[in-house]
Amino acid sequence: MAVPEVLDRVPLLSGVPRSVEELPGGLTNHNYKVTTPGGTYVARVWASDSSLLGIDRDAEHACSRAAAAAGVGAPVHAYLPELGVLVVGFLPGRTFTEADLRDPANLPRVAQACRRLHAGPRFVRDFDMFEVQRHYLGIVRERGYRLPANYLDFMPAVEDIRKCLQIRAEGTVPCNNDLLPGNIIDDGHRLWLIDYEYAGNNDPCFELGNIWSESDLPLGHLEELVTAYYGRRLRHKIARARLLGLMSKYGWTLWASIQDGANESIDFDFWSWGMEKYERAVAEFTGSALAYLMDEAARAD
Repeated sequence: MAVPEVLDRVPLLSGVPRSVEELPGGLTNHNYKVTTPGGTYVARVWASDSSLLGIDRDAEHACSRAAAAAGVGAPVHAYLPELGVLVVGFLPGRTFTEADLRDPANLPRVAQACRRLHAGPRFVRDFDMFEVQRHYLGIVRERGYRLPANYLDFMPAVEDIRKCLQIRAEGTVPCNNDLLPGNIIDDGHRLWLIDYEYAGNNDPCFELGNIWSESDLPLGHLEELVTAYYGRRLRHKIARARLLGLMSKYGWTLWASIQDGANESIDFDFWSWGMEKYERAVAEFTGSALAYLMDEAARAD
């Protein structure tokens, strides 16, 4: 169905003058800014097989509402799963870039936004990258999608990391789990977090490690982000976030493999995107710091 037809079937957006502008970004949706006399909205129209990627659209809707209630997400105005569309309020402001995250002055602001989300209502599902990675691996094998060279060689190390992190596990909080720079909006006063496709209750150190991983930030920035989040420097939390950042790279690599094999509606080089993450993961798996990080994560400060 063409986008104008979809919008015509959304009561909030139909029967009124409107202008429609496609927004950049979005690897599983097409996003449109829709301006009407009554307000400005973003219509998120699904553009991929969400079941393969582990996206539950009902959960995305519920988590989006919870994030809005926490005061960190856009308000939710309409959800029509039969049309494949979620309508949220447009947040005026500037989308973050990697350069913004490389500015140390922004790291306490990001930590504060994460704390607001994490202190909000619990989400309707959990997110565990160890489980997600295994799910993605099963799909890649079953469907014969491309697997990076030597990918399976690191599975024993993944199991060691999983067991290590269980030692000092301190529960989960509602996390976005996908905070690329483009999912952070700066309105000039505060930061907002958008896009809750992968949202779920998770270890807060995954949120922090994933931010570090997605933008390939310097290690010192991860230490500053974790310290700003917890209010003091905790060696075991920094190590934990770094290990979960490694799992982020390793797991999202398979997300890219699935998208490369299955998604024909978005013109994007998913394989190269995933291989960049995988190469950085390999460097950490084979580097000298892995055993040290697991030791740091498992012991008290």
